Amino acid sequence: MTTDPREEIVEHLSSLRAFALSLTRNSATADDLVQDTIVKAWSNIDKFEAGTNMRAWLFTILRNTFYSLHRKRSREVADVDGEYAAKLAEKPLHDGRLAMNDFRVAFSQLPDEQREALLLVGASGFSYEEAADMCGCAVGTIKSRANRGRKRLAELMNLNEGEAPDLSDAATMSIVAGRTAA
Repeated sequence: MTTDPREEIVEHLSSLRAFALSLTRNSATADDLVQDTIVKAWSNIDKFEAGTNMRAWLFTILRNTFYSLHRKRSREVADVDGEYAAKLAEKPLHDGRLAMNDFRVAFSQLPDEQREALLLVGASGFSYEEAADMCGCAVGTIKSRANRGRKRLAELMNLNEGEAPDLSDAATMSIVAGRTAA
């Protein structure tokens, strides 16, 4: 009567763990490595030739798994605080379009003077002084128009104080946020 080779796997767990621990030098990583090895062995048991050395077969799987993981990790970048991942993330395009449509509707509801001040100072990047010269008014008037326009935009777009809309366009963001466009 032939026995199922899966039954023999259990006999080698302690030696597999010791080998994994010697490779990884970390008990949690070693346990994960043994688990990966057992899963691979179990799913590929049909490739094991009955009558051959099960222990050697398992150690080979463990060793190959370790080096595959090691090669994979050498290509990975540590990103503990998520800084790199944040740079790779991209918001869905439809969210930006919806927010942009909301912005356009709100912006069109502003008085002409406020829209003009926001376009000159925010989107076009002119200084308050330059915008005041173009409009033929005092610098304080431009600042006041831009500030009132930003506040009204925030109200129309249902934004809380200090909250920025989800817009990707630098000029539009500068209008809402009160800084010069990049």
